[in-house]
Amino acid sequence: MTTWLLDSDPALRWQVERDLLRRPPEVWEATRASIATEGFGARLLAHQDADGQWAGGAFFPADFSPEEEQPWTATTWSLNALREWGLDAAVLRERRTAELLAANSRWEYEDLPYWSGEVDCCINSWTVSNGLWLGADVTGLVDWFVEHQLPDGGWNCEWVEGSTRSSFHSTLNSLKGLLDFDAATGGTDASRAARQAGEEYLLRRNLFRRLSTGQPVAPWVDHFTYPMRWRYDVLNAADYFRRAARVDGTPPDPRMAEAIALIRAAGQPDGTWRQGDVQPGRMWFDVDVPAGEPSKWLTLFAIRVLQWWDASLP
Repeated sequence: MTTWLLDSDPALRWQVERDLLRRPPEVWEATRASIATEGFGARLLAHQDADGQWAGGAFFPADFSPEEEQPWTATTWSLNALREWGLDAAVLRERRTAELLAANSRWEYEDLPYWSGEVDCCINSWTVSNGLWLGADVTGLVDWFVEHQLPDGGWNCEWVEGSTRSSFHSTLNSLKGLLDFDAATGGTDASRAARQAGEEYLLRRNLFRRLSTGQPVAPWVDHFTYPMRWRYDVLNAADYFRRAARVDGTPPDPRMAEAIALIRAAGQPDGTWRQGDVQPGRMWFDVDVPAGEPSKWLTLFAIRVLQWWDASLP
């Protein structure tokens, strides 16, 4: 299994070396450094425009047509991928990416400046994470999350349309930005309280159940796909809680047990996890296998989560 996982792009391989094989830092750090010059990272960096953007737009490509499926080539999606793969931020800082985006990139929503965010919780969370990574000032956006948290403890990107009930998708994505802020800065009383309330929203629902009926919120809760992008599933959520536990120095919450069982049940007899239905839409290039095939990315995520969970058991 490890041989199969190691035969992969540097963006994945360094995480296998660090998290599964526990190799010395000099080993996985060297692999991580090669993201900028090899494989997925180098290919995506080559698509950056001279004005700092990708595909000429903030969230959508400049040539986006409302009739097409959501494309995944514009600036935010490209930054998300590079950050999540582990690219050294110094590569983009040398290109003055944060400054170029401040000068040249505007959100498609009301032409707002890039680092100020807009009204969508998920977009604003990714802007927080990417801004922290690249050295932009996103403090105001962190305050925005505190101000826009719903009474039930979560968030919903449709709040602007009047929604007062939180969404699993929006809540998880919002939590990721707040976690990155707390990890990078130590957080504030307000950011930590908001994150705790958002985590409680998911934990009270065992990461996948309706609070009202106890039934699964939707069939997609155990349909795993990479890239995960904005979509919620219990593997995506469990990986968030794994990272949060590392930041906070806390053990896994026992209310995750049923979600962990779903992740374990999705594993195949050969020790792999299979790709789910891939989201349609334009991409720069494929980074994982077609639906139904063993996914190295999902296998990494699942093994890492299960090892973290199992290490806490008596």
